Amino acid sequence: MNEVTAWRSTPARPSLAEVHKSIEVPRNASVWRKLLAFAGPGYLVAVGYMDPGNWATDIAGGSLFNYTLLSVILLSNMMAMLLQALSAKLGIVTGRDLAQACKGHYSRPVSFALWILCEIAIAACDLAEVIGSAIALNLLFSIPLIWGVCITAGDVLIILWLQNKGFRYVEILVVSLIAIIGSAFLAEIIFSRPDLGGIARGFLPNLEILKNPEMLYIAIGILGATVMPHNLYLHSSIVQTRNFQDTDEGKKMAIKYATIDSTIALFFALFINAAILIVSAGVFFRHGYNDVQGIERAYELLSPLLGIPIASLLFALALLASGQNSTLTGTLAGQIVMEGFLNLRLPPIIRRLITRLIAIVPAILVTALYGTGGTVKLLILSQVILSLQLSFAVFPLVQFTSSRAKMGAFVNGWLIKGVSYAVAIFIAGLNGWLLYQTFYV
Repeated sequence: MNEVTAWRSTPARPSLAEVHKSIEVPRNASVWRKLLAFAGPGYLVAVGYMDPGNWATDIAGGSLFNYTLLSVILLSNMMAMLLQALSAKLGIVTGRDLAQACKGHYSRPVSFALWILCEIAIAACDLAEVIGSAIALNLLFSIPLIWGVCITAGDVLIILWLQNKGFRYVEILVVSLIAIIGSAFLAEIIFSRPDLGGIARGFLPNLEILKNPEMLYIAIGILGATVMPHNLYLHSSIVQTRNFQDTDEGKKMAIKYATIDSTIALFFALFINAAILIVSAGVFFRHGYNDVQGIERAYELLSPLLGIPIASLLFALALLASGQNSTLTGTLAGQIVMEGFLNLRLPPIIRRLITRLIAIVPAILVTALYGTGGTVKLLILSQVILSLQLSFAVFPLVQFTSSRAKMGAFVNGWLIKGVSYAVAIFIAGLNGWLLYQTFYV
């Protein structure tokens, strides 16, 4: 048996079979044309790093602790860049997404448990995204939260329609929405006139984060909102939409350009995440509003405190773009996870409706039961749940990409392997510390 195919079982079908290798990569083209051919998957991944869950944790972090948690955002994004690069490499080299890899390596009970944990993470993630979109619709158009949640379910039809036209259309929509979010927060930073020295100091590590339980809770929420487990599954699949040559040279080229794509995209995510916290610190903390932990409260205060009427409108528009963007990619991730772990062979519309219902039903129930008053704590809690689930995706990813039996010549070198395991252990350690602080302190 070939080293790179040394798995217990073979996937029933390619990952995202309907768009697998559907985008041509020019064989003898310039660097820029190859970059353009591979540009796209990284941005679909990046939207998960700027979803409404990030907003909740970043707004809370900025209003409570000024610029201190910027260092957590920077560290989280650096870890994300490494993990997403490994995820892309796994998909390119093995032809499997992370779900298929787990199913092909672990026993049936273990892979089933990993699937359940991943579905919980996707449901928690979608809870943040759906509630964020519903809040934006409520702020912009006075649509009740419960109806806003139901409206966001329409992303299933949007994805189906766009994928029928070509996967590039999905990527174009996502990049366009990212541009809206980035432009809105660039304007918000200009409006808020933050303390540049405070920002610089905020990007430096601070031991107080580990000593202060409340600060640590928000910090791990930021980690969970930034490095998302379902993004590792998603990226390992969508890089396979590129029709690169199935040779060592072709895979090497694909890894190179896919890594550039995701790294650049995650720099945009870093800017937007940092911008949300900077605006929160520069407006709310500066004016003594240290309890602004809700998106609706932030919307209400922005324009009055800044004296700029359009500030709140831009905030709500960016929130709507963020929520809808994240639900689009979350639905794709749900399909990938269910297909990869369970080998389901269903029509695309049925697969997406099932994965969407798993995620959206809890969101509808929570919104109906708690309404506006409970959304803030739920958004932050959802990000902590994501962080607690993260290790169950990170350790398998690092294990597989560090295995010569599975990766052949593309196995992680000793330095990447060491750093990757250090990141995985660091994430697990933070989660353990959070549980200790939550239940025993």
